[in-house]
Amino acid sequence: MKDYKKLVLPGVGGFGDAMEELNRRQLADAIRDWAAADKPLLGICLGLQLLFSVSHEDGDHHGLGLLDGDVVRFDLSSDFKVPHMGWNQVQRQEDFNSFETIRHDDYFYFVHSFYVRPADRSIIALTSCYEHDFCAAIQQGNLLATQFHPEKSQRVGLRLLREFAAAPY
Repeated sequence: MKDYKKLVLPGVGGFGDAMEELNRRQLADAIRDWAAADKPLLGICLGLQLLFSVSHEDGDHHGLGLLDGDVVRFDLSSDFKVPHMGWNQVQRQEDFNSFETIRHDDYFYFVHSFYVRPADRSIIALTSCYEHDFCAAIQQGNLLATQFHPEKSQRVGLRLLREFAAAPY
């Protein structure tokens, strides 16, 4: 991976299986090394969740441990279905130097049953609400990640992906 300039950690599926596969293919340590070198990394959906210490999806599973916090299942009233699927607005938490093209109240497409709870709330760049507020995106240095799927979020999502690809880092 030394010849690459940026890394995208996508994800669809289960946390435990994904970590098992990253470890089996000897990619977990390579991703950790990449992040430790403060090289640009974009996590998407499960790719965001894998960055954290632990997930409680189908038992407890250790993640990449790049960020302290956990991944928990939505516990919602019967008015809300899990998985959360569909378009939701995001709200900016700070004026982060990434996600510059995202405006307050832009809509993105979400498909997830679990969400992250960062121990350090200052890394939360965007939130969304599905009965309660949850972390929709994080930023710590060159580590960026979204719970939503920018690739499925039409114009605004493609704008975010172009911004990541074009950033000089």
